[in-house]
Formats: sequence, C-alpha cells, structure tokens
Amino acid sequence: MSGPSYLSLHNSGELSERAAKAVSRLADCHCCPRHCGVDRINDVRGACGIGRNASVCSYGPHLGEEAPLVGRNGSGTIFFGGCNMHCDFCQNHGISQGSEGAAVDAERLAEMMADLQRMGCHNINLVTPSHVIPQILEALDLAAGRGLRLPLVYNSGGYDRVEALRLLDGVVDIYMPDAKYDDPAVASRLSHVDDYPAVMRSALKEMHRQVGDLVVEDGIAVRGMIIRHLVLPERLAGSEGVMAFIAEELSRDSYVNIMDQYRPCHKVLGSNAAHAALKRRIRPEEYRDARRAAAHHGLRRA
Repeated sequence: MSGPSYLSLHNSGELSERAAKAVSRLADCHCCPRHCGVDRINDVRGACGIGRNASVCSYGPHLGEEAPLVGRNGSGTIFFGGCNMHCDFCQNHGISQGSEGAAVDAERLAEMMADLQRMGCHNINLVTPSHVIPQILEALDLAAGRGLRLPLVYNSGGYDRVEALRLLDGVVDIYMPDAKYDDPAVASRLSHVDDYPAVMRSALKEMHRQVGDLVVEDGIAVRGMIIRHLVLPERLAGSEGVMAFIAEELSRDSYVNIMDQYRPCHKVLGSNAAHAALKRRIRPEEYRDARRAAAHHGLRRA
C-alpha cells in the first residue's frame, strides 16, 4: 500500500470541502440514524450528548485490539465520549453514557493523531466515532497537512447512517463495526434502538462497498473490514442470523471476531426483569453455537 486513503483527498482539497460540509450539517444534526435535528453548532445536545466539539476520554497505544491492528507497537486508539446507542450492558458506560471525557477542538484532535504516529502506532483507531464524523474530518485534514500517514480505523457500534458513511468514502482505510443483533425487539430492549438490525445491515454493506475484505501485509491490517460480534447469554445476539447476513450479503471472506467476553455490568446489575437473562456470563455451548453458525455459513475467517 502506498499510503492511507485520505492523503489524495487532502492533497486535492476535497477532504477540506467534506469537512466543511459535514460541520455545517451539525446545525441541524442528522449525523447518525437518531435524526435528532438539534443545533450542535451552538452546543445543543441530542441523544449522543455531544455538542460542537468532540469529547475525548483518552488516547494512546492499545495492545488489546485484534492482532492485525495491534502489530508490535499497538493500535493508536482515540476513545470518544458520548454514543448514539445506549446499551444497558455497556462495559464503557462511563465514557459512552456518562460524563467522562473533555471537549477538544480540531487542533487538539489533530495533535492527538500526530502524537499517536510519533509513538509508533500502526493506525489511528477512532473508537465510537459515529456521532463525531464532522469533527474527525476537520481534524484529519489538519493532521494530514502536518504529516499524518497512518491508516484510519473506524471502530463503531454498527449504528451508522449510510449518508454519513459516504462522507468517509476514500477517507477510512479500515472499518471495524459491531454486528450486535439480528432481532429488532432485542435491540430495542437492550440498546433502545429498534431499527438496529436494518440500519446495521445497510451500514455494513456500505462499509464493505468502500473497502472490501480485510487486507493484511506483514501481519498488519492496511485496508478492509473487521466485524465484531459479541455473543450474549440465551443467544440474544442472534448469532445465526448475523452470520448468515455476513456470509450471504457481504462476503464469506469477511474477517469476523466472535467475542466471548460478555460480562454483566451497568444497568444489567439492577432489578429490571428485562435484564434477567444477562445477569451471567455466556456458557461454553453458547459460544460454540456462534462459532458453528459461522462455519455453517462458510465464513472462512471467523
């Protein structure tokens, strides 16, 4: 690979134009599928809880991501505050739904990206970025002009608006979305978005159209998609349906991380009967069933 996708857009001036267009749309925000329509330019807050400037909780090399992202020196993660989903079992709820994090302007966000490159990270890993695409674009344009040359990773919950993703065409090198649910009723009960399966499927199709299957060079991811699927107790994630969708509508060469690290936390720890099934970790057979579903549908890189 000759370099990250966004460099040619920066050099032509198109990245700056996209950033300006995206930022202007914050005045009537439809950045994500929530369609809040609030004036974030003037710091009115919608479902994500974030105004004009992005909020960042932390940034630095991360060694706990997927191996093709981590390499030897780590994935350069930037953890954004706020989220357009409100999952009741979120392990990072203090960041996504709490007040952790500090507002940063484009200059500071660009400096963070440059810092991660100086640290030797293999990529810039944008964690929970769906609600701050405009802020990312304006910071990226600044960083590219100052020598940023790392691939960009878009690490989202999968609840992304296709129209917003199109602003990232030719910008993002690696998409890493979740594929959380197959059942709208479960998505509504646990994450309060009943259109999640349909939105996720459309978003992942657009992501795959832009970057294709994962390409790895010398052990490091340079382009493509990594899909995450967290197995839930009582098969609530609908792994069978999720794997069928990936295989049949994306690619059987999709790189899928079937995750077993669910643990009860956040609102699940309360007395709400809707969370009864989530008060334990998954059983070995539940994880094996998810793996079997991937194999059954011919997913060779799951």
